[in-house]
Amino acid sequence: MSPFLNTYLMPNATAVKFAIKTTLAMMLALYVALAFNLERPYWALISAAFLQIRPMSGMVIEKGICQLGGTFIGAVAGIIIMALFAQARIPALMTLTLWIMLCTYVGSLWRNNYTYGCLMAAVTAMLIVVISSNSTPAGIFEIAAARLSELGLGAICAMLVSSLLWPSHVGTHLATQADNVINEAFKHAALRLEASDDIPAMQAALRGSLTPLTLLETDSQAARFEGPLGPGRVRATHVLTRRTLRFFANLQALHQLMHDHADRLDPQSIVLAGEVAQSFRDAENVKGVTASRKALKALRHQVHEHDDEDGLAPLDRRLLLGLREAIGHAMVMLDAREAIASPASHQLRSSPLAWHRDRLAASINALRSGLVFSLLATLWIVTAWQSAMVAMMLGTLFSAFFASRDNPIAITMMFYKGMLVAIPSAFLFGHVLLSQAHGFPMLAMIFGTPLFLGLLGATNPATMGYCLSFTIFNILLTMPSNGMDFSFDSFANRVVAAVIGLSCVVMGFRLLPGLGAKLRRRRLIKAISTDIHKLQRRSIRGAETRFSGHMADRLLQLAQHDDMLPEEQRHLFILGLTGLDLGTATLRLRDRLDDAPNPHIRRAHQHLLRALANGFEQSANGKPPEGIREAGKQLDEAIVAYGDVPADRRVLLEGLIERLELALERLARIMSEHP
Repeated sequence: MSPFLNTYLMPNATAVKFAIKTTLAMMLALYVALAFNLERPYWALISAAFLQIRPMSGMVIEKGICQLGGTFIGAVAGIIIMALFAQARIPALMTLTLWIMLCTYVGSLWRNNYTYGCLMAAVTAMLIVVISSNSTPAGIFEIAAARLSELGLGAICAMLVSSLLWPSHVGTHLATQADNVINEAFKHAALRLEASDDIPAMQAALRGSLTPLTLLETDSQAARFEGPLGPGRVRATHVLTRRTLRFFANLQALHQLMHDHADRLDPQSIVLAGEVAQSFRDAENVKGVTASRKALKALRHQVHEHDDEDGLAPLDRRLLLGLREAIGHAMVMLDAREAIASPASHQLRSSPLAWHRDRLAASINALRSGLVFSLLATLWIVTAWQSAMVAMMLGTLFSAFFASRDNPIAITMMFYKGMLVAIPSAFLFGHVLLSQAHGFPMLAMIFGTPLFLGLLGATNPATMGYCLSFTIFNILLTMPSNGMDFSFDSFANRVVAAVIGLSCVVMGFRLLPGLGAKLRRRRLIKAISTDIHKLQRRSIRGAETRFSGHMADRLLQLAQHDDMLPEEQRHLFILGLTGLDLGTATLRLRDRLDDAPNPHIRRAHQHLLRALANGFEQSANGKPPEGIREAGKQLDEAIVAYGDVPADRRVLLEGLIERLELALERLARIMSEHP
């Protein structure tokens, strides 16, 4: 059945509650705005709608704070621009263009609702400068105060309704997402450890885990606004993110050993890996965290006993150590799941993720926003068309809002189609029927109908873009206020302005589509290589925190990017996993050998770390890694000659170096097939 038919013929309870809550918040904001005779009450409507998109109480509060903060900063910026260029329209618009580009640039570097705050700073400054272009200095302050009042009113109404009517909490949402992450991760682990050839099934399980993990990490910050237990949930989420990604990197290495080099492994090791895989399958359908942890702990003890046997080859020891590490990561993931659900009873420590910031991509987004606004501002100046302000507002809003999305052109086209459907709806409900209404109850019944219908489909990801656009453009094309103009020519002017504004956004994304796959890969290789090289210079703790945070953020982004490509073209995520695996191995080597007493061992150790970092860069560019085996032999010889290291530790070291070399050789083959 079509997603639209399913949404409107068989709506679920969540969708109905969301539509009722958001419609009530919007009608409350409109009623208060009309009662206080605010100049543009529809801004209070839009403010309430945007805040209710994610109706969890912590989300609404965080987004409301970011919205109010961004609006205030934008108002101050707009006042300063007009104070400097009150009688010079062109310099004022040029300065405003630079401000919009700055807001888009900073918003592209940040995450979550901070980006929304930057967006509101850009839009508010634009409204103040454009609307007050012919105003007196006192009028400029009045316009700024009006924008703050309208947007603040919408935020207050949204937070009030979210807290009182069917309240939902971020903590419950995070616990549900954590369950999905762990279940799909364990399913993926079982397939990997069985050395399966079912690539689509492994990819599906991987995407099934990474998609909620991305959402989990993004949404967790809002838990801080849900009482004293919120920070504990945030820390637990960071732990789950880091451990899950290390879990995947570990599984990637184990799968490569068992799938590509099974002939070099002891059959008993393969059998043991199958038992671990079955244990993950049993734990996948969560039968209880306590029971799952007990089963995994017993299995880890079994692997450890097998590892104590004499005569095992280095690769077999490395395989068994990898199995123990995978089980250990899984147990910590279960602990993090418990801490997310019950942070009072489980205390976990974790530093925040260090975000990967792509300044080139942010600069392209800023340039695009400046180009779109400049084009629409030129139209406004040349034509002196009053409705061009609507086009300028839409161009500023959506060129910045969609810039940080993975597929902005597709999202913009969804909004474009939703806008086209909203045109006849706004004319019928917002003009023909609303012109006959008397009193607010009748206004709410007529005008609230299309808003409720649009919001009903906003909870379904397949219809969200169309339905949100339908709702927003019903508001913008109607513009309810105490002194509404119901003439057809004013409505037609707004329609033309909306079409022009959104068309310029589409054109901007087509002219400057952002970084392509090849350029993104080159920049990714450079960023990961730089971080791996820097692992040798920072303290171990500082290097681990920074590297893990950067790689976690990159891997989440790469998973989203690869998900949009055909199966045969998905290689960037494997590149990231290999980089994470190599960086983790580098930190492990540093932990063991940084404090070696003999300088010969330390020099050989540093030479190996440089060889590994250079080998990653070579492999990532499709070239076989060089010098790793020789550097490993030099380190082994130095340890034999100058160190007192047990034989089993030397065997593990030899197995680690051999495994990393095999992983880099495999990466080189993959990257050479995707030049």
